[in-house]
Amino acid sequence: MSIYDRLQQILGIIQSKSFLEGRGLGNDLGFYIFDYDPEDELAVRDHIAYLKKRLNTRTTPKMVIEFDLYAILIDFLESEELVEEIVRLEEEKGPEYILEAIRDVASPDFYVDYIAARGEDYQIVFLTGIGKVWPIIRSHNILNNLHHVLENKPVIMFFPGVYDGTGLRLFGRIKDDNYYRAFQLVAK
Repeated sequence: MSIYDRLQQILGIIQSKSFLEGRGLGNDLGFYIFDYDPEDELAVRDHIAYLKKRLNTRTTPKMVIEFDLYAILIDFLESEELVEEIVRLEEEKGPEYILEAIRDVASPDFYVDYIAARGEDYQIVFLTGIGKVWPIIRSHNILNNLHHVLENKPVIMFFPGVYDGTGLRLFGRIKDDNYYRAFQLVAK
């Protein structure tokens, strides 16, 4: 099935009453993964923008919110005026030092707190920017920590790679830890 065929199925799924109410999941979380080939990134981004525009209307202005994990990190670094400091430290101490320093700041708790504070009024949460923020944060860490704060809200992670129901492979190559609490949103 083409990426366009798969993308076209998303709207019908997330507008269904059973999706919004989490019916059919038993006691499982309403966490979903839409995995796709990384070369389809631009088509997926365009479709996410379409979905947000289509779903967030005057009658339902807070239907869906998107959290781009990379954009969140960049906004934070800029707001704290850390960008120039990071560049300087990278020149002095190297990229590995900077990677660890940013990981300390951009922990799963940082993202969870950010998403929980801004997403509570919305019905559906989209997580994007997974590939852009790697290797600073791993997607399974976000999902493992988010279930505590978004347990009654559908969450869709748009994942550039492969999700087989038990594990995530970013870009189809980089194995993440196993994650088996999400459902595949649209089968490949």
